[in-house]
Amino acid sequence: MALVERAPALTVRRRGPALPLGVVLASAWLALMVVTALGADVLTPYSITALDLKARLAPPALMGGTWAHPLGTDELGRDVLSRLIMSIRMSLLIALFGTLIAATLGTGLGFLAAHFRKAVEQVVLMAIDFQASMPFMIIALAVLAFLGNSLPLFIALMGFHSWERYARISRGLTLAANEQGYAAAIRQLGASPARIYGLHILPNIASTLIVSMTLTFPEIILLESGLSFLGLGVQPPLASLGNMVGYGREYITHAPWIMLAPAAAIVLTTLSISLLGDWLRDRLDPTLR
Repeated sequence: MALVERAPALTVRRRGPALPLGVVLASAWLALMVVTALGADVLTPYSITALDLKARLAPPALMGGTWAHPLGTDELGRDVLSRLIMSIRMSLLIALFGTLIAATLGTGLGFLAAHFRKAVEQVVLMAIDFQASMPFMIIALAVLAFLGNSLPLFIALMGFHSWERYARISRGLTLAANEQGYAAAIRQLGASPARIYGLHILPNIASTLIVSMTLTFPEIILLESGLSFLGLGVQPPLASLGNMVGYGREYITHAPWIMLAPAAAIVLTTLSISLLGDWLRDRLDPTLR
């Protein structure tokens, strides 16, 4: 009897779901912004304070200008591309440290409220309600008007934006974790509160906090831009996206490139972070799977 050879079974590899086009483009843009911020000193063709009055208000290369200034020059003959690169670094650094300060402060207060309860919890909740009831722009304007303006103070002030969001999230999730078996079991084994919250509860709520950070980051960029636009943010000779827009508003009719370049960077960066944050929320939130 003839033997029939069986064809070898084909193994089919399952591929994960393809990334949405918007997430890919957003990630590419954010990667470009990070590279620009890290290599700003190398990428800038001119000093941001170098003046060239003979070339003032020169148009970009694509609008009839020369490639010596690809994005044109401003009212003092400063290269717009160089100022844009340094402004991206400054705005991203402010947003990064502001987000980290807000996340650390809010998460710590949320843990304190969930651990001590009673009077400590009531004080934290009152602070959260006060912060949520007051528009942060008014608080920022008052602080900068009375205390003056310096870069460390400005970054610390940005860190107080949205801390109440992290405090609410961390308190609520910590209270839920304390009711679950793993937190109670670790506590019964004699683990210290720092070990319980730092090594066990925090990793379990980190995904929610990371998504909240992707929401806070673009908010701080917009807040910094608004305060710098009003003249209360980053001060000369430093440059940020907001003060570039502020200085360029007076020349929007006959030299719009001064304002459009930083404005486009603000819009694309905040949009990219928001798209990435929405995608992370869908991926990390177990209730949406």
